[in-house]
Amino acid sequence: MSDPASNLGLFGVHGAALELRSQRMGLLTSNIANAATPGYKARDIDFAAALDARLKGAGADQATAAATRYRVPVMPSLDGNTVELGAEQVAFSQNAVGYSATLSFITGRVNTITRAIKGE
Repeated sequence: MSDPASNLGLFGVHGAALELRSQRMGLLTSNIANAATPGYKARDIDFAAALDARLKGAGADQATAAATRYRVPVMPSLDGNTVELGAEQVAFSQNAVGYSATLSFITGRVNTITRAIKGE
C-alpha cells in the first residue's frame, strides 16, 4: 500500500496546503463581500480537516467540500446575515500569513531543485 502523502507530487503536503489555503481565501473573500447581504450565511473551511482529507487521498475540491462549515455568529443580525466582519478579517489575515509562509517554502524548494539541476 502506498503512502497517500507521496501521491501529492513534488511538494507533498505544502502543495496541498497552498491549494487549500487558496480555496479558503476565496471563501473568506466571499464572506467579506457579502457582509451586507441579508440572509447570507458565512462559511469557512476547517483547514486541518481539509488537509487531513487531502493527505488521505481526497481530491482538493472533495476535501474542501467535506470541511466547509457554516459560521455560528457571536452576535446574530436581525436580517439573518451571519458575517461578522471583524472575525472574517482576522481569519483572512491569518490565512494570508499561512499562504505566504507555504508559498515561501515552495519557492525555496524550487530554488533548491533549480540549483541542483544546474549543478551549483
